[in-house]
Amino acid sequence: MTAPPRSPSRPRPGPAGHHVGAYGLLVLTVLLFLVFSLTLPRTFPTRDTVDSILFNQSIPAVLALAATVPIVTGAFDLSLGYGLGLAHVMAMHLVVDERWPWPWACLVVVAGGAVVGVLNGVVVEFGRIDSFIATLGTGSMMYAVTGWITDGGRIVPGPRGLPGAFTDLYNSRFLGLPVPAFYVLALAVVLWLVLERLPLGRYLYVVGSNPRAAELVGIPTRRYIVYAFAASGLLVGFAGVLLAAQQQIGNPSVGLDYLLPAFAGALLGATAIRPGRPNALGTLVAVAVLAVGLTGIAQLGADFWTIPLFYGGTLLLAVGLAGYSARRLRTGTDASAVPREPHPSARDGDTAGPTP
Repeated sequence: MTAPPRSPSRPRPGPAGHHVGAYGLLVLTVLLFLVFSLTLPRTFPTRDTVDSILFNQSIPAVLALAATVPIVTGAFDLSLGYGLGLAHVMAMHLVVDERWPWPWACLVVVAGGAVVGVLNGVVVEFGRIDSFIATLGTGSMMYAVTGWITDGGRIVPGPRGLPGAFTDLYNSRFLGLPVPAFYVLALAVVLWLVLERLPLGRYLYVVGSNPRAAELVGIPTRRYIVYAFAASGLLVGFAGVLLAAQQQIGNPSVGLDYLLPAFAGALLGATAIRPGRPNALGTLVAVAVLAVGLTGIAQLGADFWTIPLFYGGTLLLAVGLAGYSARRLRTGTDASAVPREPHPSARDGDTAGPTP
């Protein structure tokens, strides 16, 4: 009796195709920079333009990294913009109204962001509410708290202004470059190490790709999703501190403007470096290409409405490309996200860890 014929296997992309998918967005960034430099030789390829990009895109980059972590687990945190507004208003309130020392105010705001992230994770996982709905609801509540703190107005420092050391968190330079750029680089490297090199990151990827399989091998999916939201909230709190140091005024509605750029960067980043997987370095590259594109468009004299048009179109493109890359990943082009070692909570000799 002859064996049944095997079904043809899906062709895997060669090295050239892999490199195009992984580094195509980075090449696009370089090409855009060259095109705008040739089109605007007097204004675009200058030190002022580079400084402007690094200063203005640092907070969107931190928020994009914050959005990336829950996306790794298959969840979405729509409260990012509301959380940013609350964090920066709270920092201004503690420093200006309550006259706290600015280091303590910053620590409390960052820690509060982590607590809010934990609450988001608890509502999503233990309340069994879809992350879109849950975080939209909690975000609306954050917006209400922001309005209560500011009474619908703005927090304006007195004649002496804010402490110089506090504003230097954003406005100072290091090695001739804006300090916020180093914050972003450090956060991206840390996230990359956690997600790509530590068991924690591999478990988060497994939870995002196949929650049922994660449970079967003993990974407590609920706990790890709460971890992801906590990390996101921590980064949002840090971004709020930077926004307060940048704007030096408490504006209760400013955070919403950062929500779309954050998700555009995070989703577009899933098509770079590690295509099909949200990753920190890919997010950093995506923020760079968005920043170069927006800066070039602005210097060409485009109208104000082109900015939301650019972000909206980029978000649609990012979702489509990310979905395509994820489908390719599921066909077997990359199985590196699956952990080979047993979960740390499993006993020696067990074939699977305890169920959550």
